[in-house]
Amino acid sequence: MGKVILTGDRPTGRLHIGHYVGSLRRRVELQNSGKYEKIFIMIADAQALTDNADNPEKVRQNIIEVALDYLSAGLDPEKACIFIQSQVSELTELTFFYNNLVTVQRLQRNPTVKAEIQMRGFNDSDEADNKAGTPVGFFCYPISQAADITAFKATTVPVGEDQAPMIEQTREIVHKFNTVYGETLVMPEMLLPDNAACLRLPGTDGKAKMSKSLGNCIYLSDSAEEVWVKVKGMYTDPLHLQVSDPGHVEGNTVFTYLDAFCKPEHFAKFRECFVGKKVSFEFNSLDEVKAQYQAGGLGDMMIKSFLNAVLNDTLEPIRARRHELEKNIPYVYEVLRKGSEIARAEAADTLAAVKRSMRINYFDSGVLDALIAEQSAKYSK
Repeated sequence: MGKVILTGDRPTGRLHIGHYVGSLRRRVELQNSGKYEKIFIMIADAQALTDNADNPEKVRQNIIEVALDYLSAGLDPEKACIFIQSQVSELTELTFFYNNLVTVQRLQRNPTVKAEIQMRGFNDSDEADNKAGTPVGFFCYPISQAADITAFKATTVPVGEDQAPMIEQTREIVHKFNTVYGETLVMPEMLLPDNAACLRLPGTDGKAKMSKSLGNCIYLSDSAEEVWVKVKGMYTDPLHLQVSDPGHVEGNTVFTYLDAFCKPEHFAKFRECFVGKKVSFEFNSLDEVKAQYQAGGLGDMMIKSFLNAVLNDTLEPIRARRHELEKNIPYVYEVLRKGSEIARAEAADTLAAVKRSMRINYFDSGVLDALIAEQSAKYSK
């Protein structure tokens, strides 16, 4: 069997540049590499509902936003199957079977689950305390993700660093199922970004994670003006009070973003960013910029101006494609409809294999006759 990719996003808002460098840019590269037999890209609306059940319209509206971001960033429906999770009912059935292979205690130990529960303010109180507890569906998110991955026989799952515990739990479920019922499910491997700065891009406020809920995102669909406003307000070095002061690169959000987005050609293309009234610099690499900042004399606004130019150089082609796609929404929905049909057929094949291995395929051709013969002989004694 060839290599297969499964990855996706929850449709709770437009995708931001953290999504882009963390996985989306890599997906496009992998899609165009020719190394993968099949690529499945999922809009995980069912999983988004696990903590948005009281606001389904938010999820429904954002399906088209995510689809537009996918296509704008370069995902090609001729090379990748883009589908909506809720339209593949087989995933729910697989999740139900996998629930029996995982303990509550194991889910409680999952670092990603714990972090996400804390971030959303869930707690262990029940509704009688007038406090929101953790929805069961959200708590069981790793099991649902295992169903998504195994349904499409994924060999490779591109993820950010924070999702590593989820893939590990999927591997445990695969091992447990294959041990109990026989070799059936494909063991997936995790694929992390190859740029260390992309493992977890911080928010514009310097917080550990860029998050829609924290309001510290730069979105792929932001205008050039919106990007500049957000870049100007970015967290840098609180000790860099004067231009002449030596600056710190570590923990400086602007330099983290430059590590993720800057290319060698940007230095010749945007030299004017480092030309001021009193001082000018000619840099040929990011290392040179960092060295000057650490030595002192390079102001925050210069590096922010350069970052703004780099980001907009990356985002402008994406914005242009999105603008054209927004004029043809029927096409986008047709991509999702066709993709969902293809995905459902693939998942149905896996579900049938799972039921055969579990021996609960009672009415399959040939199985029923054997079952009748077996039980008839038992009761005729």
